[in-house]
Amino acid sequence: MSRRCELSGKAVMSGNNVSHANRKTRRRFLPNLCQVTLISDALGRQVSLRVSAHALRSVEHNGGLDPFLLKARDAQLSARALKLKRQIEKAQTAAA
Repeated sequence: MSRRCELSGKAVMSGNNVSHANRKTRRRFLPNLCQVTLISDALGRQVSLRVSAHALRSVEHNGGLDPFLLKARDAQLSARALKLKRQIEKAQTAAA
């Protein structure tokens, strides 16, 4: 399982540890990933995703999983999230 957020695309970054003597050694910056269960109103079911804390705040700010996914660009979503987005779009067009 990769260390990548399924909704925002945040991934591992690299950089340097810098000591007081200004020595530089390589290090990794890991995203703050959480395993969460979000509810899709359009599909009427729960979805388990691995998302960053930043993306979780964005989901809440946008009013839930469905509006967040419909607004999100396809390039930043994972394959699972993209499939979920297509299912939500299909469910909303069927309901309308």
